[in-house]
Amino acid sequence: MILQGERYYSAFPLGAVISMLPVALLRNADLIHDFPGDILASLIAGLCVYFFFQPAKAFGADYSSPNSKSLSRRIMLALFPIFGTWTWCNLGFGGAWQIALGLGLLGQAAALYFTLVRPLPFVAGAFFTLAFGNRTELLITLPLYLYLFWRQPNERVCTWKNLEHGVRKNSRMLIRFLSLPAILALATAAFNFARFHSIFDFGYIHIPEVAQEPWYQHGLFSIHAIPWNIYTMLFQGYESFRHFPYIRPDGFGCSIFLASPFLCLLFRQGGRYKMVAWVAISILTLVLWLHGNPGSWQFSYRYAMILLPWMFLLLTGNGPTTISVPEISLFVVSVAINAIATWQFLWTDQIQP
Repeated sequence: MILQGERYYSAFPLGAVISMLPVALLRNADLIHDFPGDILASLIAGLCVYFFFQPAKAFGADYSSPNSKSLSRRIMLALFPIFGTWTWCNLGFGGAWQIALGLGLLGQAAALYFTLVRPLPFVAGAFFTLAFGNRTELLITLPLYLYLFWRQPNERVCTWKNLEHGVRKNSRMLIRFLSLPAILALATAAFNFARFHSIFDFGYIHIPEVAQEPWYQHGLFSIHAIPWNIYTMLFQGYESFRHFPYIRPDGFGCSIFLASPFLCLLFRQGGRYKMVAWVAISILTLVLWLHGNPGSWQFSYRYAMILLPWMFLLLTGNGPTTISVPEISLFVVSVAINAIATWQFLWTDQIQP
C-alpha cells in the first residue's frame, strides 16, 4: 500500500483492484482470513488449460476427426503454457503480483478463444478488459484483436470508400468489443488522477524506496534497461554447485529457452496467425524490456507469462496435425524442468532470496 497524504492507496491498477473485490468481500464476511493465493492460482491454471484446449481447431491443425493422436497433441498444447513453462512456479508463489500476471494470461487466452473459435465480441472484450486491467501493457494489443474480428468488404482495392464500408459493416462488433475496455480505461484514468493527479501515474513508483532502487535511476521505463532484460530473458543460465543435481535456477531469472526448451518450436514455418502472433510477441517484449527491473525474485522471466497466449497461437499453427516425437520429447523435458524448479522454489530451501 502507498501512503499519500493521510490515505493509503493500492499500487495496482484499477482493473486488478476490481478483480480482487470478491476476495475482499469474502474477507469482510469473515469467510476467509488470509489471501487465498494458492486457490486463485489453481483456478487460473485450470481455466487457462480449458481455454487453451478449446482453440486448437481454429488455430491451425485439423482436430475435427476423433483421431487419438490429434487429441493427444491438443492435450499436450493445452497443458504446455501452464506446466511446461515458468508459469507453474511463478503462479505457485501465489502473491498479488503473480496473480495479476496469471489473470493477464487467463484474460488473453479467453479473449482469443472468444475471438477465433467462438466469436462473441462482447465476451471477448470482457476478457480482454480482465487482461489489460491486471497488466496495463496488454492494452497495446487491442488493434490485433480488432484485426482478427474485422470482416473486410468484398472489394480488394484499399480506398477510403471501402474503409468506410468496412467500418459500417463492423460497427456492431466494434461497439460490443470496445465497450467494457473503454469504460475501464476511462475509469482507470479517473482513478489515477484522483490518487496521484495524473492519469498516467499508476502508483508503482510511489511504493516506499522503489524510486531509490538503482535500476530505476533512469525511470520506471528506460532504454537503459533493455540490455539487462535481454540477458535475463534470453541468455542467463543456471547456477552450478558440487553435489546433485549439480545445477539449479538462479532465483533472479534465467533464459526462457532453458526453462522451456519446447519454445524452440516457435521458429518452425507455417501457421495461420503467424504474423499477428509475432507482432504481439514483438511489441509486448519490447515493453517488457524497457522496464527497469527484469522481475526480481522469480523462476526464469515471469513477465513473459503474458506472451504465452501468442506463443501458443504460433505453436498450434506451425506443427503437424498429429503429435510428433520432437514435440513430445521437448514437452516432457520442459515439464520436468518446471516441476523440479517448482519443487526447489516452493517446497525446499535450496533456492532462497
